[in-house]
Amino acid sequence: MQIIPVSDSQTKKEFLKVPQLIYKNDSNWICPLDQDVEKTFDPAKNPFFKHGECTRWILKNNSGETIGRVAAFINQKKAYNYEQPTGGMGFFECIDDQQAAFLLFDTAAAWLKERGMEAMDGPINFGENDTFWGLLVEGFTPPSYGMNYNPPYYQAFFDNYGFTTSYQQITNHLAVRNPFPERFTKIANWVANKPGYTFEHFSKKNADKYVEDLMEIYNDGWKDFENFVPIKKETLQESFKQMETIMDEKLIWFAYLNGEPASFVVIIPDANQMIKDFNGKLGLIEKLRFVYRRWKGVNRMRAIVMGTKTAYQKHGLESALFIKLKEYVLPMEQYDELELSWVGDFNDKMLSIHEATGATFGKRHLTLRKLFS
Repeated sequence: MQIIPVSDSQTKKEFLKVPQLIYKNDSNWICPLDQDVEKTFDPAKNPFFKHGECTRWILKNNSGETIGRVAAFINQKKAYNYEQPTGGMGFFECIDDQQAAFLLFDTAAAWLKERGMEAMDGPINFGENDTFWGLLVEGFTPPSYGMNYNPPYYQAFFDNYGFTTSYQQITNHLAVRNPFPERFTKIANWVANKPGYTFEHFSKKNADKYVEDLMEIYNDGWKDFENFVPIKKETLQESFKQMETIMDEKLIWFAYLNGEPASFVVIIPDANQMIKDFNGKLGLIEKLRFVYRRWKGVNRMRAIVMGTKTAYQKHGLESALFIKLKEYVLPMEQYDELELSWVGDFNDKMLSIHEATGATFGKRHLTLRKLFS
């Protein structure tokens, strides 16, 4: 077998084609857009290159067939927040061959060791954790846009190589047309009508304001979590830019207390229902089909991220945001499901909110770590 660095247009094409081999008989898999994958490795489009580095490889067998791929990266802002300097690996795909899988892991690990890393997290993304993050171990159903999907046999590769679970990523599903539990509705309506509380949805015309508000809430609400790194405005702006083609402004809501940003939820229509037969391509025909499907609408949404400032985390604001969302969604008679993805098993407060809405278990991903010594 031969490991080959991705260094030209041909090896880039082969890197993108590997999943077509792995999932050719898997009807649940939905191919991510090639352009979304390539953005990760483009310094002009991925702001993480300003404080990190990244590389990738393909694996060929003795007959010259491409049978696997992997990427490795270091985010300098996070690498040294742990007991051991820790890099990342991701975009792992491989045929059902442990020797091949271990060679890919070894290649990523060697590159990280050369740069002073003592551990490797995976499978993760060289970017924010809302896309291409985690190993799917439960809930092998069609993924929503940005969510990792992989064959069940990958778990044995990671276990046998010596990876251990850092945390579980829980995704729950909410049946939109079902009424919320009575207690949840009572609290939500009580909060929504309290003096000083106001609620508004995102507006592209005032995008800069809402990006600032989201950053303020997120960086306050998540600051006490271990290894937290504040999110930057330019990262959020890039995320919203990428969402623009599928965004519905009235699926992104903010709560304010006397004008102060207090809580938010970001939800998008599931673009995977629009691109599921594109095989990663987005040429003219695919763009026309995408526009039509976007106009026609899809029946699933994905909640990418929620956040509430620490001072307001017991005020029930999340409940009120869900009520506001439902006031818009239900009359449309379009959406059937909201995927609440993903919440770390360490985030008891958010998991409790999921439970309070009546959501049911959907998927489990793992973020894993391999110590080198």
